[in-house]
Amino acid sequence: MTALLTVEDLRVTFPTRQGPSEVVRGVSFTLGRERLGIVGESGSGKSQTGRALLGLTPPPGKATARTLNFDGIDLRTATPAKWRELRGIRMSMVMQDPKFSLNPVMTIGKQLMEAATRTAGRTEARDRAMAMLEAVQIRDPDRVFRAYPHEMSGGMGQRAMIAMMLITEPDLLIADEPTSALDVTVQIEVLRILDRLVTDRGMGLIFISHDLRLVSSFCDRVLVMYAGRVVEELAASDLANAQHPYTQGLFKCLPQVSGGQRPLPTLQRDAAWAR
Repeated sequence: MTALLTVEDLRVTFPTRQGPSEVVRGVSFTLGRERLGIVGESGSGKSQTGRALLGLTPPPGKATARTLNFDGIDLRTATPAKWRELRGIRMSMVMQDPKFSLNPVMTIGKQLMEAATRTAGRTEARDRAMAMLEAVQIRDPDRVFRAYPHEMSGGMGQRAMIAMMLITEPDLLIADEPTSALDVTVQIEVLRILDRLVTDRGMGLIFISHDLRLVSSFCDRVLVMYAGRVVEELAASDLANAQHPYTQGLFKCLPQVSGGQRPLPTLQRDAAWAR
């Protein structure tokens, strides 16, 4: 498998009053034309890893890596002009919360077309925007096209964000909890779109999620993160048989439909996991 993205020793550091704090510590992996899941509890460094790959670490934070290569391009030395060529066209990211990611003073249609017009004419861009809104199961795409973000529910905004990131059919998509605010039927349709882009177009997908069951059925491989580190990497189909006690603990904490286990299981942590 040819690597689309190669990451070695990725570190993200933020200054604090007590000194520099590393929130991502030595993350290394390769990504081909596949679905790679990243799981872990809140604060484990999943989102910061995704942002660092697109050069979006917020200042005064700093991201460094021994290797950060995307399709032959060294992202460590990428200029602002090179990042503008890559972001939104070849590399995209579905942010976790559309309320803070969508521009509140621009209509949804204008934001969709802003991305599409980078690779298509205005008429074609509008047609593609409407088609993508329909693809993510928005029932009245014409109304949503003219609407502002505050006029939509959280789930509708998340669908609009997904449509915006997929409209250019990128080579690499980082999806940060892309289905968390969607109902089951829309979630299935969005996953079908992502699966089609990976299978038919050869897109590389990094799927960040808390939903271990979803990741185990949808992704090809999984990275398990704890305290900024990758503690385990395994095939998604083997996630239920993970060897690391942290991964096992996450699985045991999943709610069971039957069984009525009492007391409810909790995650027993070990300080050695963070070393």
